[in-house]
Amino acid sequence: MSDTAFQQALQRYDDGTAERAELKLLTKTLLNRLVAKAPGHAVEVRIPPYGAVQCIEGPRHTRGTPGAVIEMPPELWIDVALGRVTWAEARLTGKLRASGERTDLSGLLPLT
Repeated sequence: MSDTAFQQALQRYDDGTAERAELKLLTKTLLNRLVAKAPGHAVEVRIPPYGAVQCIEGPRHTRGTPGAVIEMPPELWIDVALGRVTWAEARLTGKLRASGERTDLSGLLPLT
């Protein structure tokens, strides 16, 4: 995926005209940036329906529900990952669910 495609999708997102394909591209690209910044398997970040990754060093999750899970809608993830919404603000929306250890990503954000 090129930086140009990301920028074009981001422009459509900002214009309010992003379709599923753009939301998916933005979500997956930003999840990949998170993994690059904080590799590991201790925390699972879920952005349904577009993707889920494991990141942050610590105990590896192998079966069942992970001990540390973060889940939010794609639009909130994009805004948080880009620094448009702080982690604290995202928590206050009620749309971000985080349980377990190491589920505060504020020290890793923004991902730009």
